[in-house]
Amino acid sequence: MSPQPPSGRSRWLSAKTVAGVSALAMSAGLLGVAAPAYAAEGCEVDYSVANEWNSGFTANVTITNLGDPIEGGWDLEWDFPGDQQVTNGWNADLSQSGQTVTATGSGWNGSIGTDGTAQFGFNGSGSGDAPAEFTLNGVTCDGSTGGGDPDPDPTPDPDPTPDPDPTPDPDPTPDPDPGERVDNPFVGADLYVNPVWSDNAASEPGGEAIADESTAVWLDRISAIEGNNSETTGSYGLRDHLDEAVAQAGDQPMTIQVVIYNLPGRDCAALASNGTLGQEEIGKYKSDYIDVIANIMDDEKYSNLRIATIIEPDSLPNLVTNVGSRETATENCDIMKENGNYVEGVGYALSELGEIPNVYNYVDAGHHGWIGWDNNLGASVEVFMDAATTAGATVDDVHGFAVNTANYSALVEEHFDVGDTVGGQQVRQSDWVDWNQYVDEQSFAQGLRSEAVSQGFNSDIGMLIDTSRNGWGGDQRPTAPSSSSDLNTFIEESRIDRRIHAGNWCNQSGAGLGERPQAAPASGIDAYTWIKPPGESDGSSEEIPNDEGKGFDRMCDPTYEGNVRNGNSASGALPNAPIAGHWFSAQFQELLANAHPPVQ
Repeated sequence: MSPQPPSGRSRWLSAKTVAGVSALAMSAGLLGVAAPAYAAEGCEVDYSVANEWNSGFTANVTITNLGDPIEGGWDLEWDFPGDQQVTNGWNADLSQSGQTVTATGSGWNGSIGTDGTAQFGFNGSGSGDAPAEFTLNGVTCDGSTGGGDPDPDPTPDPDPTPDPDPTPDPDPTPDPDPGERVDNPFVGADLYVNPVWSDNAASEPGGEAIADESTAVWLDRISAIEGNNSETTGSYGLRDHLDEAVAQAGDQPMTIQVVIYNLPGRDCAALASNGTLGQEEIGKYKSDYIDVIANIMDDEKYSNLRIATIIEPDSLPNLVTNVGSRETATENCDIMKENGNYVEGVGYALSELGEIPNVYNYVDAGHHGWIGWDNNLGASVEVFMDAATTAGATVDDVHGFAVNTANYSALVEEHFDVGDTVGGQQVRQSDWVDWNQYVDEQSFAQGLRSEAVSQGFNSDIGMLIDTSRNGWGGDQRPTAPSSSSDLNTFIEESRIDRRIHAGNWCNQSGAGLGERPQAAPASGIDAYTWIKPPGESDGSSEEIPNDEGKGFDRMCDPTYEGNVRNGNSASGALPNAPIAGHWFSAQFQELLANAHPPVQ
């Protein structure tokens, strides 16, 4: 894993459904603007199709309660217009009889205050055609709070004379001020375009088509705070980026993403980007890195920015999967678990940055091919909680979690679900899935969110999914499920993720750009976002001496035949790669060619 532009702005697509959106928008793949919004007496319901493929769809539902508070549970019912069937869901219990579906909220999702919301989602078979009507706890939804029908005999105004100088009513739901804390910092905001990355992308053949997309700024060592003057960072330091973000801001709020990536003994299970701080240098991490970053971000001139921080990729999950008696354990990870400096460092970062009103902390949480197994997920969230309650941090300092950072896991496996069976065998039994309880990043992100809430994190946390390199388009992308009744053949012919093994992480051959950044694309997901800047290497394919704390990991060597962490499989890495974070033109061109959705 590794770190990571003329000015411009990238505008986000909102997942809130809009009445009158055409079928053309659906077929063009505009996620989250697929079906009209439906409203209710005392409530309104937004029903949006986030994904649609040949045999099914993913839908997200948001209930807004306009009436009295609902306590202890709710039932939302609708009739499908055709033969659609719910196959699995999240954040609500779903049942179906014929065309009628009932979604029941309980536990953390079972109470909705006045003007509060509840969200859930599901996968279904058939078309994504929207239901015509919803009822909440037996009341038909029509958007009003007084029955929905006009007064049949309204009493006229006793003084019909118009006000000679009427003052218009204020907007009942005004946009928040730029510096006001919001539930989702990506909604209604423009997103910062890094001028250095933008220039690198635009200089590549075909790259101008995506050069105005937003990518995160990586602070991968202390010197990056002031600026390293390299090919991928230019002379920009943190202040330069924040100043540029202020300059790019227009009528909308501006969100900038900053990756905090410099723990002592960083990346204990890999070598490609294992950092410049020694395993015991927690004091230097605090004083020379986090304190300096916090002081800059807290400058009043940046108070109108929304600063989304992604906290320490590839750190905390290592303390679960790569320690102790596990076959995957490493000596370095055992040391970092024993000395506590990963947990201490993340907790300190959360505490110091969380005190800044316009900073939104997202803790990195690996990906489904790392901690998606039954014995990894809950244990990882326990470690996240340890970090969130250490060194002065509280759960209020955690705005959410980021998954798939700098990785390649498919966003949605369109042709099979973890609960499916093929030839009498469960999908989980296949060699590819290998008993994982998730097959893609969106379901994993939603499942991890639920687990985090169940362990004490706030119920309004949101998730980020890095979609910068998980599109897996091109000629090798399956367009339909396999017809094979052999489980492994079915999975191999059906899966979107074309890696040799889900544990492969370095400069993967055949990868493509994924979904373009967009806000609130699915239930519980704050954004799809490009945290890893496309075109920046994960690590060198051979030893290259450097002073950046970037080592040589054999997983970046295309001739490597693997280790226990990738099932002793070939690495699948591209050849001739530079050190981590440096520009890799061949990779960028491959990402463009295999983009899904395609680059127009």
